[in-house]
Amino acid sequence: MEIRRYAASDFDGVKALWEEAFPNDPPWNRADVAIPAKLAFQPDLFFVAVDGGAVIGSVMAGYDGHRGWLYSVAVRQACKRGGVGTALVREAERALRALGCEKINLQVRAANEAVVKFYSSLGYAVEDRISLGRRL
Repeated sequence: MEIRRYAASDFDGVKALWEEAFPNDPPWNRADVAIPAKLAFQPDLFFVAVDGGAVIGSVMAGYDGHRGWLYSVAVRQACKRGGVGTALVREAERALRALGCEKINLQVRAANEAVVKFYSSLGYAVEDRISLGRRL
């Protein structure tokens, strides 16, 4: 397995991965919208895990000079529990740290206990915060 920056040739693989990993995501989170938006802003913070030429994982990160964020951390179902997710998160952390980032945030759906457990095993903690949002 190789972790590397996203390339245009990865689009179909990432799209298929996200359709498997996030089947109920809203339209604005789908590959056709999210990938071009990411490529327009901090494209060097978009990583894929590739095995045998196939995309098996992804992570997008962002940094605003104050905090870093992780988005779209996904691993093919058949590849889970093989260290792919951990390797992707660690690569995103490395890239954010290199930019001077000292804190990383991420959001997880409250009902997704398995993902909360995964991030907890990597040193992330549930914080006493309320997440607010607004679509523009």
